[in-house]
Amino acid sequence: MARYRSLRDFDWPLLLMTLILCALGVIQIYSATHDDTAFHDAWWKQVVYIIVALGLMWVVVSVDYHTLLAQTPLLYLASIGILLATLILGRHVHGAARWIAIGRFNFQASEFVKLMIILVVARYLAELKRDEVTIRDLLKLGGLVGIPTVLVWVQPDFSTGATYLPILAAGVLLAGLRWRYLLIIGLTLGIALGVGMAFLGLGYMKDRLINFRDPAHDPRGRGYQAIQSKIAVGDGGMWGRGVTHGSQTQLRFLPVPHTDFIFAAFAEEHGFVMVVGVLGLYFLLLMQIVQNAQTAPDRAGMYICMGVATLLLFHLLVNVGMVVGNVPISGIPLPLMSFGGSNILSVFMMLGLVNNVRLRRFAS
Repeated sequence: MARYRSLRDFDWPLLLMTLILCALGVIQIYSATHDDTAFHDAWWKQVVYIIVALGLMWVVVSVDYHTLLAQTPLLYLASIGILLATLILGRHVHGAARWIAIGRFNFQASEFVKLMIILVVARYLAELKRDEVTIRDLLKLGGLVGIPTVLVWVQPDFSTGATYLPILAAGVLLAGLRWRYLLIIGLTLGIALGVGMAFLGLGYMKDRLINFRDPAHDPRGRGYQAIQSKIAVGDGGMWGRGVTHGSQTQLRFLPVPHTDFIFAAFAEEHGFVMVVGVLGLYFLLLMQIVQNAQTAPDRAGMYICMGVATLLLFHLLVNVGMVVGNVPISGIPLPLMSFGGSNILSVFMMLGLVNNVRLRRFAS
């Protein structure tokens, strides 16, 4: 094996922190679903997803990221095609077409499009011959990211589509962006959100914003999730109720405690001390990714690593902020801990991209 692909150079601390977070997630998924007839097998399914994800991570590591960057036009067209297929053939749940059934597995294409967005932004910005991003570059790159974003919003899935935008924002800020362009970006996003609420089936976001301001206005309806989540977090105290002993979680007051609200369930059963420990572990994971960005062999590698770090940070801030009432309720999962095959597979593939960049830093 070539020197830049040796096991010695693999980012083992990154993998160790990833697996610890996954293990904590599996424990919490088991606790939240062990007596739920609908999801009692969720914990071992998550274990299977993690094992498969490790294999996919190694596949991504094995293919030079420069080769992947060269194929971004094809990957982009394939992603658009899959998103269109999801709209036409997707499995409808609660009025949304977000999944394509493949056997017993529900494939959520929008999760894997995140990798394509990272590669597209990295390639475009790495090929710039200028020291800063012009308004023309911003419009071109914004259009490339905007098309899949709108296709995901139409499903409708505002939360997942919104995760594409921080990747773009982080990339252009790192590449160099004049501050007056930020006003243009803000106005564009505001207009896009307004259009989405009016024409793309995103009217439910208006209700979420209203509930965010005053969840007690409808405590048994739209404000229920936010109220129960904050009760669960507060109920954990310093040391927590213990695994399978959280009242909000075990008595089913807390909605979907194994997916979107897994952090609230974790806080109730493990307490403030463990919450701080988990957040510290996420911080170290993100810093490890940033360190790989600093040692990347080229600008493209740096943009890839920072795109992954930005996306994971956005997920973390939104999910944790949601369960404590500082962010409107959304369907953004907690990376590595929330139950879900598509999300766990896509996150491991992103971390594979980070290791891909790391292993090539010694290549001539």
